[in-house]
Amino acid sequence: MGEPGPLAFFLASPKGGRYPFQWVKFASGDFMSILRVENLEKSYVKGFVPKKQKVLKGFSFHLERGSITGFLGANGAGKTTTMKCVLGLAQIDSGEVLFFDNQPLSLEVKNRIGFLPERPYFYEYLTGEEFLTFYGQLSTKLSRQDLKSRITQLLQLVDLSAARTKRLRDYSKGMLQKIGFAQAIIHRPDLVILDEPVSGLDPDGRLALSELIKQIAKEGAAVFFSSHLMHDTEKLCENLVILKQGALMYQGRTDQFLEQMGVSVEVTAFLSGQKKTFAALASSDAQNLIRDLVAQGAQVAEVKQVRKSLEEAFVETALRGGAR
Repeated sequence: MGEPGPLAFFLASPKGGRYPFQWVKFASGDFMSILRVENLEKSYVKGFVPKKQKVLKGFSFHLERGSITGFLGANGAGKTTTMKCVLGLAQIDSGEVLFFDNQPLSLEVKNRIGFLPERPYFYEYLTGEEFLTFYGQLSTKLSRQDLKSRITQLLQLVDLSAARTKRLRDYSKGMLQKIGFAQAIIHRPDLVILDEPVSGLDPDGRLALSELIKQIAKEGAAVFFSSHLMHDTEKLCENLVILKQGALMYQGRTDQFLEQMGVSVEVTAFLSGQKKTFAALASSDAQNLIRDLVAQGAQVAEVKQVRKSLEEAFVETALRGGAR
């Protein structure tokens, strides 16, 4: 199921017991930039005849506190490699990765990061409660009683209270995703990095996890996650970072990305006793269409703007063509 390193690597006493049951609040004048990546390049040597292959081609992006950013790209675009470079799990060729207003990666910085890899390693002989206790003892300075209360709170948040004494070998894939997310946030990190966090969850689980991510961001942390579930990403993320073949294709607001794909107008009307829908490319065209329909005796029932979904826009730009 992968290597144990990505889970254990980042857990080491970040905040102590000063904030036992809430996220850390940012003081006035504290850092605004959570993560800044500048001109990131990474290559691997592959093949029977060794050949250098550039995976990341010198792109930049940034995250601000309180933000939720979706990290999108086709398979092989470089998303997981980017996360490994950001977290120090892969050595970069060139560029900069800076945290919390220009701090390089250090033990202190790692203490403020929560990470859930796509394929985490789980000690299957542990129960859910024992698993969180183990990582909580590594990553916090909470007293035994406060840590127990924190674990109870997290198990409730991820809907695993009834499974707290069940061994992880008996957890479903969705349950393992939930317990993995709980360990990633047990130490109340300022930056939460998640690789396919909703994979394997049912709709109810995805909704619950989405609400928890929103709460984390509301309290000041930045959340950065990759996902192939575009519907959930569109609803959850106000910002996007999109890679295409190792290069940055887009960074910015989700709504602006969708608007640049074009917006049309859809008019629904009852005409001659039948319900019909008409499409117009622009507002002026829609006004002329409505005027014509009314002149024909139609009753206009609905006028709405229609834009591409994130999935449609992503397929059109990142998989098939170029950005508009």
